[in-house]
Formats: sequence, C-alpha cells, structure tokens
Amino acid sequence: MNRPNDQSPRAEYTRRMNRVLNYIDAHLDQPLELAQLADVANFSRFHFHRIFQSWMGETLGDYARRRRLEKAAFRLSCTPPESVLETALATGFGSGEAFARAFKLRFGCTPTEWRRDTRERLASQALGGDRRAQSNLDQVLGKYDQTPQTGIGDDDISNHPSGDFNMDVKVIDLPAARVAYHRHIGPYGPGIGAFWRGTVAPWVQSHGLGQALCYGVGYDDPSITPPDKCRYDACVTVPESFTAAGSADITTLPGGRYAVARFEGQPTAIADAWTRMTRNWLPSSGLQCDDRPCFEMFTPELAFDPQTGAMTCDICIPVRPL
Repeated sequence: MNRPNDQSPRAEYTRRMNRVLNYIDAHLDQPLELAQLADVANFSRFHFHRIFQSWMGETLGDYARRRRLEKAAFRLSCTPPESVLETALATGFGSGEAFARAFKLRFGCTPTEWRRDTRERLASQALGGDRRAQSNLDQVLGKYDQTPQTGIGDDDISNHPSGDFNMDVKVIDLPAARVAYHRHIGPYGPGIGAFWRGTVAPWVQSHGLGQALCYGVGYDDPSITPPDKCRYDACVTVPESFTAAGSADITTLPGGRYAVARFEGQPTAIADAWTRMTRNWLPSSGLQCDDRPCFEMFTPELAFDPQTGAMTCDICIPVRPL
C-alpha cells in the first residue's frame, strides 16, 4: 500500500521533473525544444520555462548547456580515441569552435588540455585533492535507525601507500534492471545517507521490497558539477507488475558489459576505491567507460555490518573496448 504522501502534489511535480531531466540527459546530442520538454512533463508549454527555473534554480537553457559541457568533460576523460570535434557533436554543439569557447569559459582550459591532464587530475583526487564521498552505505540500510550518523570528511583519507586496493575486478555482463527510484539533488556525502534513511528506506519497507537488490547511482562528478546540482538516484528492483506513485518513478538501468569489483571495508575508503579503479585499473585494461551510469550494487542484508562498521557492495563501471 502506498504511503499517504505518495499522492501529494509536490510528489507528482518531482516525478514529472525527473522525467524531464532524464529526457534531457538522453538527448544532449539533439536540439532540446521547450515545447517538447513541456510535453514530456505534461505541463503547460506557456508556463514550463518558469516552472523549470523555479524548480531547478537555473533556466532550461543554462541547465542544458551545463549538462552538455559536463558530459563532454566526462567523454574527454574516458574516451581517448574520440576527437574533440566528435565530442562536440556528440554533446549537441554545432562546431568545434563553439564547443572550445564554451568549454574554456566553463572549465578554464581547452578540451585538449582537459584530456591531457586527466591522469594528473585523477591522481590529485585519489590523494585527497577531491575527497568526495561517492557512497555512504554505512548510513543507508542496515537496520535503518541504527546506522552511524557520521559521514566522510576531508580528513578521512585512507592510507594505501602502494596505490592498490587488491580489488578483484571482473568484466561481466549484467542484465538490465527495472527499478523504482527516488532522486536526490544536492551534495554527495552525509546527505545521501539521510536521504536513504528518511525517504527511501521507509518507502522500501512500506512496499514490501526489503529483500530486493538495490543500486546507488551517482550521475555527476562533483569535481565537474557544482555540488548543489549533483544528481543521485536511490534505486530498488521491482517486478514488472509494480506501479510507482508519488515522487518515486520507474526506470531501467541498462545492462551490458561492466567492470565489477567487490568492495568490503570501511566506508571512508570507498571514494579512494572508485578513483583508483578508474585511475589505475581502467587505463591498463584495454577498456574505457561508456555513457551508461556507474553505480554501486548491494543487498540490504549485506550492505552494512553494524558490529564492525564495514560495508559491502559491488562497484560497477560500464565499459567498452578502446
């Protein structure tokens, strides 16, 4: 049975706006017309621009431009064989010149310089230059109300002098997953744990999904995207017959080839695990990231050990050949 606030007007707005954001991300290489996006959200075409700006804190044009540049920065970091012009066209820019101007204005360097400095940038992140907490599973599930209240801070830098986590990385095919998701927009870190505890976990329990496989999907890199704009989906697998309501909505996480590594340890180490997996393992693997989202995959009963504080999840990076 749905909780009473599942049907609130604000929950319906949330679901509609999330559909627009999903549509924009899937069509960054194409023109994005206001009327078309209003129809995706089922809002008035006349009022949609004002609704979008009020909801997101930026105009539709500014949001689309920011997402195109962030997607381009990701592609430049992960797809070396792709030319700068190919990146520009794949993210909706009409020419390499227009792309280069917009990119330098946003990031302070040319696309070529950004690509050249990728390894140095990742190394700086791994050594603490960007201590973003990509996961707070210690604050996510467990017994929900018994999880620690601390997050990953700037001083929580795990000590791995060799630069290796001895992670056993397997490249496997994962099936597509039909999931119900709740979206959090804001800084990663402790806020994600609070979101799982306060919003997602009660919803999961009230819908009888406590044993379902879960996913944490962080769509944005906080070293690129402003922290208050970062998007995170808390997902739980649902059967075909399941219908979501309110702020929850249904989507499909794409299947295909993923590099998968089991992480078991203190939550303060997982940001390093993500960074070192992309910095050390990926370049020597003969593979590269593709455009599907990365995620953490876990089951509620194994995600957190309240006795040791250790967390367990699978780090999953979508890959394709170089």
